[in-house]
Amino acid sequence: MPQVNLITEISPEKLQSWIEEDINFLLIDTLAPEYHERVHIPQAQNCCVFQVTFPNRIEEITTDKHTPMVLYGANAGTMDAQSAAEKLHRSGYENIYILAGGIEGWRDAGLPLQGDAAALDEETQHLQPLQEGRYLVDPTKSSVVWAGRNPASRHYGNIVISAGELRVKKNEVSGDLHIDMNSITNINLEGDELQPVLVSHLKSDDFFDTDLYPSAQFEISGSTPLEENYRTSPNFGIQGRLNLKRKWADLIFPATINRLDDGSLTLEAHFDIDRTRWGVIYGSTRFFKHLGMHLVFDHLSIELRLVAEKNN
Repeated sequence: MPQVNLITEISPEKLQSWIEEDINFLLIDTLAPEYHERVHIPQAQNCCVFQVTFPNRIEEITTDKHTPMVLYGANAGTMDAQSAAEKLHRSGYENIYILAGGIEGWRDAGLPLQGDAAALDEETQHLQPLQEGRYLVDPTKSSVVWAGRNPASRHYGNIVISAGELRVKKNEVSGDLHIDMNSITNINLEGDELQPVLVSHLKSDDFFDTDLYPSAQFEISGSTPLEENYRTSPNFGIQGRLNLKRKWADLIFPATINRLDDGSLTLEAHFDIDRTRWGVIYGSTRFFKHLGMHLVFDHLSIELRLVAEKNN
């Protein structure tokens, strides 16, 4: 019978011997339910560590905190089983094992699986090469969120992307976006009588002068895939230039690009721009003195989200 421990690693061969010897233990698949349905180790019960109900689901299976429990995740490079083990240890479970190499290590050892073993290789942590072609930006699913600050407060809101496209060639992204500057809104002052005052101020010649300059344009001239191109962190460096108030200035920022199941692309980026490069100098101490309550920080924070559907 296994000895009581905190968290111990167990080899695929040792786990197989436990199964063959009919030792009393629980085998827990910590991956997502839809993945478990496609492929899993025989006798495994699914308790997804990514769900907030994970501890409750374990308690539904057993409340005996001395029961030997073997957890497995995807492979040796993921933290799924380790995270589950730590949660269970904090909850008082005392006899926890982690399958070395996860379900992929089990497969590589030539041991049996239930379901489609090919599913083990269908998803990757890294971004795969992008499909070449032209992608039209969907303004209803895309957004620009701005945030500006001064020493006493922070304001934020939205600006509408009116049109745009992305082009992919040889795993590089280019394209252009058209931005409706008259669409600028404020969110944080909603319901406050100062909200329309702020929006009018932003549209005035103090800031973006939207009567004279109703649109802005961002040209993506190119992109560079980053060496560590995980799907959940910045995986491309974007190079381009922004035309704001009829002034062009270069922009370089990291972005996270992903392919969706329907073939569309998403681009997510968070970066700061120095508004004074485009002549938006109101409240900047680089250009004025004795500003008092009218001081405004030079940098604006931008959250850019694009959803683009393949056009050809």
